Amino acid sequence: MRLTSQRMTIIDVVFSTEEHFTADQLLEWSKAKDSSISRATVYRTLPLLTESGLVHEMDFGKDYKYYDPNYAEHPNHHHIICEDCDRIVEFESKKIEKIEDEITQKLGFELRSQNLRITANCESFKKHGSCKQKSSLK
Repeated sequence: MRLTSQRMTIIDVVFSTEEHFTADQLLEWSKAKDSSISRATVYRTLPLLTESGLVHEMDFGKDYKYYDPNYAEHPNHHHIICEDCDRIVEFESKKIEKIEDEITQKLGFELRSQNLRITANCESFKKHGSCKQKSSLK
């Protein structure tokens, strides 16, 4: 596929954020930089980025997928997803990596990839009945 100016803008937008994002968010951010970018261009570009391993597509049980822009730099990180405000928090843990290695070796496997997803409830939402994060995510 040709590397058009629209695709270049989309790529610039993807790699200028550390946030997880949806295709609709990427469209909105990209259109802010170049109003000629279409939904179709975003939806055709995302599979190219995921197939190349530059961006990771994640299914958190919603009607839409999330995309992780720093997956290539940090492939062994984990996610906590807030069920109240949909905030996604990344974390890394040497302890978890050690346990994964121990389990796979003990069972006779070689670890190729892993995906730990923790769903939780937001302390702020629990205490106050609302969360500042929720309004800033949409």
